[in-house]
Amino acid sequence: MKITPQNNIPGFSLPLPIYNSIHIADAIGRDGEEFGVFIGLDKKYAEQLKQLSLDKKDVDLQKNTGDKKRFGEGLYEDWYKKNRTPFALVHKQTDILAAIAWFGPEPLLSNKANWHTAAWRSYNPFRGKGLMKNFTDFVMNIYTQNVKNTGSEIKLWIAVKRGNPGSFKLASALGFQVLEEASDEFSLVMTK
Repeated sequence: MKITPQNNIPGFSLPLPIYNSIHIADAIGRDGEEFGVFIGLDKKYAEQLKQLSLDKKDVDLQKNTGDKKRFGEGLYEDWYKKNRTPFALVHKQTDILAAIAWFGPEPLLSNKANWHTAAWRSYNPFRGKGLMKNFTDFVMNIYTQNVKNTGSEIKLWIAVKRGNPGSFKLASALGFQVLEEASDEFSLVMTK
């Protein structure tokens, strides 16, 4: 996927106010499909996120994430209060969420480092189309360059459910490495 950043993006600090969204880039998939890349989810996309999280037909999402509880049954507003910054990949022709990635401050173990959690999802029918690596890499860089920093380097971590080879492969391709001492029988913790 080729990503072209927007010119003249207005100034911002992260996280954005809830339900605010900024169009930061356009993208073209390898099959020619067009997408918009946004920081933040407006109410329409937050509602789509809820519906996608409740989709029982998306077996991979239900098996590999806690999104049903987090977004489907829980309130987006409660999740957002944790200083999360979501990014959206929106299919231009249909105006639906193709993928999301989010980041936010969250300690790892008892380490005093400036840790931030990371997560990503792609949704059917866009899963498996080669969108996630470039999208996630692009928005991860936007996040780490623009989040309010306490002066120390931001370190990212992700928990990948064991048995989710797609997410593990993506995390590895993005430069994350397994941290065994933080992993357990259910999830691998990977850091960057």
